[in-house]
Amino acid sequence: MTAPPTVRPTGAILCVVGARPNFMKMAPILRALAEHTPPLPALLVHTGQHYDQGMSEQIFTDLGLPRPDLNLAVGSGSHAQQTAEVMRRFEPVLDEHQPACVVVVGDVNSTLACTLVAVKKGVPVVHVEAGLRSFDRRMPEEINRLLTDQIADRLYTTERNAAANLEREGIAAQRVVFVGNVMIDSLLASRDRARSADHTLRANGLDPAMLRHAQGYGVVTLHRPSNVDDATTLRAILSVLAEVATRLPLVFALHPRTRSNIERFGLGELIDPSRTAVLPPQGYLEMLGLMANATLVLTDSGGLQEETTALGVPCLTMRDNTERPITVEQGTNTLVGADRTAILDGVAEILAGRGKRGRVPELWDGHAAQRIAADLAQWLQPRGRAADAG
Repeated sequence: MTAPPTVRPTGAILCVVGARPNFMKMAPILRALAEHTPPLPALLVHTGQHYDQGMSEQIFTDLGLPRPDLNLAVGSGSHAQQTAEVMRRFEPVLDEHQPACVVVVGDVNSTLACTLVAVKKGVPVVHVEAGLRSFDRRMPEEINRLLTDQIADRLYTTERNAAANLEREGIAAQRVVFVGNVMIDSLLASRDRARSADHTLRANGLDPAMLRHAQGYGVVTLHRPSNVDDATTLRAILSVLAEVATRLPLVFALHPRTRSNIERFGLGELIDPSRTAVLPPQGYLEMLGLMANATLVLTDSGGLQEETTALGVPCLTMRDNTERPITVEQGTNTLVGADRTAILDGVAEILAGRGKRGRVPELWDGHAAQRIAADLAQWLQPRGRAADAG
C-alpha cells in the first residue's frame, strides 16, 4: 500500500529550539506534526544556545522530545555574539535541507537569529507564541519578539490580546491565527508523571520533612539580569525571601547565573538552609511536581506565570511588567516587582487564603499543537504546489 503523500515532498518543516523554554513548546508541536493525517515531516534543530547541556538532555527525556536531528552547539556569549553565531551556523542548514518552512518558538536569541536567516533566504517562517508584549524594550526578549513578528509569515498566538498588539504594529490579520498555548499542552500531557516534592528533595540529599509545614511550601526561581546582576537589588530580593521563609518554607531552584552572583557578591548568608531548600536547576517533571503542590510561587520567569495559572497556584512575579497579561487578568499571577512591601503583602494574602485562583484562559486546553498542525497543513499546501510546479 502506498503511503499518503506529505504536504511538500521537497522539504520538511524545520523546527528550531535553542534554550530551555523552547523545549516545552516544541515537544507537543513535533508530536502533532507526526500524528497529523497525512504526517508532516519535520526536522528538529537545536542551536545549543542553552549552556547547560546536561539539563537540556534531561528535559528532552522528560518531555519525550526526540533527540535533535542537528545540534549547532553555539553555546553562551553576549547577545550579539550568540545571535551572530546562530545565524552563521544555521544558514548552511537551510541550504542543505531546503525546508518547507521554519518554525520558531518564544523569544530567545535563537528565535530571532533563525528567523532573520530564513526570511533573507526566502524560506517561510512560522512564529509560535507571537504577539506577546511587555512594552519594555530594555528586555532583550522584547526586541526578539518585536522583530520576529514583523518578518515572520505565519503568527500563532496564545491569547486574543496578542492580535491587538500585532494589529497596532501594522501586521496583517491574515498572518495571525489564535491557537492557544502549547506550553499548556506539555503541562497537561506531563502532569500525571510529575515527580513529588519529597522525591525531588531526597534526590538532592535534602530532608523532605523541612517542607512539612501547616501552610505548605513556596517555590522560588530567579534569573533575570535586572534582578540578579546588581548586588544591591539581589541583596534586597534575597533579604525579603529570607523574611518569607520565616512564614513558609521555600524551595529555591537556583539558576547558575543567580548562584554565581550570590557567590560573587558574598550574599550566601542571606539564605537559611533550615528554611530554604536550595536546589540546582531541575528537570521539567521535578519543577512541575514542585509547582503543582506549592502554596505559592515566587518567580521572574515568563513560563512559570503561565504554568501556575494553568495549575491554579498563586504566583507572585518579581517584575514590574509582563508580556503575559492574561495571567494577571484571568489567571493566578500578581506583579510585585522587587518591592519588599508588595512581596510580603502578597505572601500574607495568599497565606490568609485570599490568593488568586483565577481561571484557565481560552484554548489553554492541551490541543494548541494540534490546531497548529492542522493550520500549517492547509497553509503550506499552495506553497508546496508552487514549488513542485517550479
